[in-house]
Amino acid sequence: MENIIFNNTNNESEYKLCSLLFDTVTPDYNTNLQTLLSLIEKTSDNSLIVAPEVCLTSYDYDNFEEALEFAHVANEAIKKASHKKIIILTMMERRDGEVFNFAKIFHNGRVVYERAKAKLFRFGDEHKYMSEGSDPIEIVEVDGIKIGILICFELRFKDFWQILEGADVIAIPSWWGVLRTEHFENLTQALAIMNQCYVVASDSLDAECTKMSGIITPHGKVERNGNKPCLEVEYSKKEISVMRRYMDVGIG
Repeated sequence: MENIIFNNTNNESEYKLCSLLFDTVTPDYNTNLQTLLSLIEKTSDNSLIVAPEVCLTSYDYDNFEEALEFAHVANEAIKKASHKKIIILTMMERRDGEVFNFAKIFHNGRVVYERAKAKLFRFGDEHKYMSEGSDPIEIVEVDGIKIGILICFELRFKDFWQILEGADVIAIPSWWGVLRTEHFENLTQALAIMNQCYVVASDSLDAECTKMSGIITPHGKVERNGNKPCLEVEYSKKEISVMRRYMDVGIG
């Protein structure tokens, strides 16, 4: 499948990768949005930023309609914050009578890509409130960086790993249960090693979640946020190329 390309004009070597870690279960959605915008504002231009899954509303099924409506407010605010930055997160929205959890890429004032979550987590009752998306998993190129996205539970599906071979960065916006923390750590590292790319994983600081946001390099080196709301790592296209030449497993 050919890559979808958006605004391929920048020198990608200048980018920084940023994984976010913050509390996403405050009762006021605006508080979450302002926390997100504050963290984005602190990043430098040419940052690729990944936030936790549904970080603005959490899975607030008790106030589901309000959560869905908030997406309209959030979209406009994040568009404004996305100039000279790539911002990746998910939010729940209703489309044509169905509710989906959309992964979105914001860049230079626009939503340049979106895809509905294809694999819902039934242990969390997601299937009772939302529909699974039918759009294909694919690589999109934004400002010279080939990006793949796996939304939380989708990380467990090995077929998706193969589809994303050739990506420079795989973003993992997540709401991953604390009881399976080791799974999240091992799978995110293994994905980077297997696909010889950067993995930027972002999980919530909520007590139910792993809190294991982090960035893994194409060599498999792991850095976790720890107590940093925003962990930054320099992006290097050369590091990807070197790893793929050194350990040639057929990834172009």
